Amino acid sequence: MVKEISLADVPGLVGTETGLSDWIVVDQAMIDAFAHATNDHQFIHVDPERAASSPFGGTIAHGFLTLSLLSAMNYNSLPKVREQTMGINYGFENVRFLSPVKTGARIRGHFVLAEARFRGAGMLMTSYDVSIEIENEKKPALTAKWITIIQFDPKDRPENV
Repeated sequence: MVKEISLADVPGLVGTETGLSDWIVVDQAMIDAFAHATNDHQFIHVDPERAASSPFGGTIAHGFLTLSLLSAMNYNSLPKVREQTMGINYGFENVRFLSPVKTGARIRGHFVLAEARFRGAGMLMTSYDVSIEIENEKKPALTAKWITIIQFDPKDRPENV
């Protein structure tokens, strides 16, 4: 993947996979830390003995933990926009948790640029169709549309947009 692009290049990438992240191992320590941070200590996440008798056969990652790892996957894989002064997480649409991420699984993010439109003098709103693949699984852990804003100095705005 390209590591750096110009602001003017972004609209031409619509419809293409612009990022494929490295694999991330979701281990019990990560799950426990997330449970502590969010105060979500449901047994299917933090109690391996009890979770062994669940339909999952062991502990699984929180769906929101999996979703939150998109930030690390983004930084790891998407090209940097030279003119960007700040990135803003605008939100998600259509988040679906399709398969559980079992403890010890490796996951990675796929990013397809779905839309890019300039707003105001110094903003480019982008939306990505994202999915998180689970190694050796047919169904992804999740799919979503992720909306972000690239902020830049208005003097760097490409002409004719």
